[in-house]
Amino acid sequence: MYVRELLQNGVDAITARRALDPDAPARVRLRPGPDGSLEVTDTGIGLTFAQAQELLATVGRSSKRDLDLGLGREEFLGQFGIGLLSAFMVADEIELVSRSAADPLAPPVRWVGHADGRYDLEVLADDDVPVGSTVRLRARRDAEHWLAAETVVALAEEFGGLLPVDVAVQVPLPGGEGSGTAWRRVSEPTLPWHRTFPDEGARESALAAHCERALGFTPLASIELDVPVAGLSGVAFVLPTAVPAGAGRKHRVYVKRMLLGSHVDDLLPEWAFFVRCVVDTSVLRPTASREQLYVDDALLATQEALAAQVREWTIRTLSSSSSVRSRELVGTHHLALRSLAVVDDEVLDLVAKVLPFETTDGAVTLADVRDAHGEVLYTSRVEDFRRVAPVARAQGITVVNAGYVYDDDLLARLARRPGWRVRELRAQDVAQVLAPLEPLRELEVLDQLQAAAAVVRPLDCDLVVRSFEPAEVPAVLLEDRDGQYRGEVRRTVAAEPDLWGGILAGFADGSDEPARRLVVNDANPTVRLLLTARPDDPVLAAGIRSLYVTAVLLAGEPLRAREAAVMNDAMAALLAAGLSGRTPIDLSPDEPAPDEPAPDEPARDETQEDV
Repeated sequence: MYVRELLQNGVDAITARRALDPDAPARVRLRPGPDGSLEVTDTGIGLTFAQAQELLATVGRSSKRDLDLGLGREEFLGQFGIGLLSAFMVADEIELVSRSAADPLAPPVRWVGHADGRYDLEVLADDDVPVGSTVRLRARRDAEHWLAAETVVALAEEFGGLLPVDVAVQVPLPGGEGSGTAWRRVSEPTLPWHRTFPDEGARESALAAHCERALGFTPLASIELDVPVAGLSGVAFVLPTAVPAGAGRKHRVYVKRMLLGSHVDDLLPEWAFFVRCVVDTSVLRPTASREQLYVDDALLATQEALAAQVREWTIRTLSSSSSVRSRELVGTHHLALRSLAVVDDEVLDLVAKVLPFETTDGAVTLADVRDAHGEVLYTSRVEDFRRVAPVARAQGITVVNAGYVYDDDLLARLARRPGWRVRELRAQDVAQVLAPLEPLRELEVLDQLQAAAAVVRPLDCDLVVRSFEPAEVPAVLLEDRDGQYRGEVRRTVAAEPDLWGGILAGFADGSDEPARRLVVNDANPTVRLLLTARPDDPVLAAGIRSLYVTAVLLAGEPLRAREAAVMNDAMAALLAAGLSGRTPIDLSPDEPAPDEPAPDEPARDETQEDV
């Protein structure tokens, strides 16, 4: 951006002059004109005629077309020429008037460059030209808005707001034309985080206000950053709302207090996506495009130091679990804390104590689960958790839902920590606590169960009957990771009967045990009524298929093509039975069937006429 380059020219010139005269003024003034012009004046070291020839002659040989094509920049001998060249983005003509502070006897010079490559360089006889440089631009017809007063103010504040020199823009006073103008300062003499404050509360308020101006949000907290070896200081601001892990890590970076970019990547590791940084560095180098930081050993060391400081703040905050800030951090950025815990054992131990996880007992910490039950059982998929949650809750089994991002890896890492017993829930963990049928009842429905098992066997599913709470749940579909693996291997081998299928078959354990288990609840009235059907009755097969699909849906799984076909077949069979004139099955056993009298009601005389 042309304003950044012109400001950089002015700051560099002032720095050079102050090396000769520490008391020299340090000012940059930007004066937008009503005719679409802009004048930028600095109190820097200025140029002699010889220096102007050396630094500016190349600008004349670089046209606007070269700039558009990305050519010419590498030909310049100094940054001064590059800064002037950037002005050709908004103007077809650039005028520079300069007087040297290094040679008091040198006359002022005037250089005029054109976008088509022409330029003029002359010595001025005017002794009233002050020391320093003035650049004058006149906007192209299609670029007037870039030199308007409000645009110049916004760009000067954006790029030069933290410059250590006095940067001001001349702006019109309210009241319209004829009301006069005033100088509006846009730079701060001291970095916001280096200012002196009466107390910590005042400091936090001032930093929060800076965050609102620079980043556009009110932070949850601020983390001081300081890496002396990189000449870096600044603040990491904690976002006030949760963001996804892939939201990016864009930071606002200044190099020698000039804004490099507001979307600089990878200043912090991936787990630190809950903060946005504002930093200034005097050592790290920008890339040639001046939009990112150049990756070298200094940047890598800086990244490690910044990560350590954010991590230290996180651990300190989590350790004071009773504080408001700790609760806000846990409630808002639990995903980022999970991400850090996956790679950091110290944070993992803290997360296990303070971070609530979804369980069949509600939101509780992993430490609470361990203390109450001696071990932590978890499911690695949300569907598995939803499948077993109602039954596990009723049976007093606490299961952790680790189906969300990072949770499975987090619990696997926690299982390796001393003092922890953590394992994934298996299908038999639930099945073995469900009450088996009484022998007489099991014998009564034995034929129906064998027929029902044959119905779900083609679905790679076994069937058992248990009696359990809640009675409102007619069936539960159980599946564990071993079952998933066996099912995937069998499906792949069936689909690839060639050499590849044979190789996969070698990894199978040789077991023909189905991948899933449909546990039918004999305490459910619908199930008990269904088991009164004859083993060869199509209604029994259709009802079992319906229970299977119901269990799939209760688990939160999508209705795939196979399950949709099973549901359609079951519905067709039930409709056929109903439309064929058979008495429909009454799913409310507390009410009498249509052909049976109520307990206290006499049988109806079919010959009696209705009154």
